[in-house]
Amino acid sequence: MIDLRPAEECAYDVVALGEVMLRLDPGDRRIRTARSFDVWEGGGEYNVARGLRSVFGHRAGVLTSLVDNEVGRLVENLVLAGGVDTSLVRWVPFDGLGRAARNGLNFTERGFGVRGALGVSDRGATATSLLTPGDLDLEDLFGRRGVRWLHTGGVLAGLSPGTAALAEEAMAVARRHGTVVSYDTNFRPSLWADRGGPDAAVAVNARLAAHVDVLVGHPADVTPPGEGDAPPDRSPDGFADACASLGERLPHLSVVATTHRRVQDASRNDWQGLAWSREDGVVRSRPYADLAVLDRVGGGDGFAAGLVHGLLGGEPLASCVELGAAHGALAVTTPGDTSMATADEVRALAAGGGSAVRR
Repeated sequence: MIDLRPAEECAYDVVALGEVMLRLDPGDRRIRTARSFDVWEGGGEYNVARGLRSVFGHRAGVLTSLVDNEVGRLVENLVLAGGVDTSLVRWVPFDGLGRAARNGLNFTERGFGVRGALGVSDRGATATSLLTPGDLDLEDLFGRRGVRWLHTGGVLAGLSPGTAALAEEAMAVARRHGTVVSYDTNFRPSLWADRGGPDAAVAVNARLAAHVDVLVGHPADVTPPGEGDAPPDRSPDGFADACASLGERLPHLSVVATTHRRVQDASRNDWQGLAWSREDGVVRSRPYADLAVLDRVGGGDGFAAGLVHGLLGGEPLASCVELGAAHGALAVTTPGDTSMATADEVRALAAGGGSAVRR
């Protein structure tokens, strides 16, 4: 289904290209009333590499940029604690105030019951958002050192026109050297509010999709609407036709995968994974009805990490989507953006295991 570079030829199994922010978590309180915060690292693209390293044991690195001050070094320390290599980080000198560049902050409430989760990002003029093509030595990474899988996504592309162009450059170089490219269409309204909104995001995604082997997201996220088009059918039943149509337009596309989440309230979701390939058509994970949610941030990234783990191992698509759905389900049961699951827990849940006490 997917042609991978041999592991022995590559320094990395997976590299994520994206911004890593410092998340400030008020726990069970509100941001506006908090007097203390827990800190985590997180980022839409990075979370996938972090899961692939800390849960599944793959050799992972992150391509990003941080300002070289105490906050940047805190983020680095958190990344290292997850086992992800930081030697690819582009460090920017600190000017003393952050006028030239800064590190991103993300305040996130988990939500509870009828009170939804809330994210407040403070990420203007961050070091990563200022990246442009030519800033990273991509030929050395993908050509000389070797990478089996590159993961990036719509969060990075939404930071600035320069980062969208950088994503396209990295994807093109990666594919030229035989690296598989995955892209998560992750849409963040705050990133596109002054850049054309959802339609502009879809247009950028559509351009970048020309370099993608594995798309995480709905086909509508990379298909600009035509005049008079009806709203896309995002139900599980509409997924098959949408993927088939996208596959005709993008013959290089190997897999499309997405999650279907029905939010009962902030603490209870119905959850399922879906995936499509030309060989298999659409496969679905078992449904997780009434899934208890502690912290929903990172569930989609957990799904992507489990899916990619299965694909890296050459497993059937049905197994890959079960691993993705199980890992995403486990990721939302713990705090923070990143997963605290183990590979054994993911395998057991994917195989139909429950939540009985283990002694």
